[in-house]
Amino acid sequence: MKLVSVNVGGPQIHLWRGESVRTSIFKSPVAGRVRVGATNIEGDQQSDRAVHGGTEKAVYAYPAEHYEYWRKELPDAEFPWGVFGENLTIEGLLEGKVRIGDRIRAGTAEFIVTQPRSPCFKLAIRFGRPDIVKRFHLSGRSGFYLSVAKEGDVAAGDPVQVLSKGEGGATVAEVFGRYPLEID
Repeated sequence: MKLVSVNVGGPQIHLWRGESVRTSIFKSPVAGRVRVGATNIEGDQQSDRAVHGGTEKAVYAYPAEHYEYWRKELPDAEFPWGVFGENLTIEGLLEGKVRIGDRIRAGTAEFIVTQPRSPCFKLAIRFGRPDIVKRFHLSGRSGFYLSVAKEGDVAAGDPVQVLSKGEGGATVAEVFGRYPLEID
């Protein structure tokens, strides 16, 4: 298991259905070691703190393994690391094995898995296609949010280690399967 990419981004304004929308879903990979604070990764900024960020959604992780699926599903789209708005593109941790409450180390930082990601219309802005939210949900490839249990730093190539399993917690996939499909 390893950290494939560390991705950050800041607020941008994009036109969506005739209105200007502020979003931070456009993330790009960064080189070198990056500081992980209690509520985000250095250089990253959330646009809508009511639904993103904070202590329970400080960092969003998305499995690198899912990128191949999306390349087949959307052959005309480009898929640089971070395209799903994730801060950490990881390899070896999939939703069907990761449990809510699992404690994970990457670099010198430690994280706790808190919940799956339920995408909103801003994913459609990122991909330029309204159907991506429904496709994302139906794929079951949600990724997951992390709280920061121990501040530290991370870099692409760092090993990822599960330090402890969430006691009796459901898997991310099980919890995501309970989410209703909501299309904006």
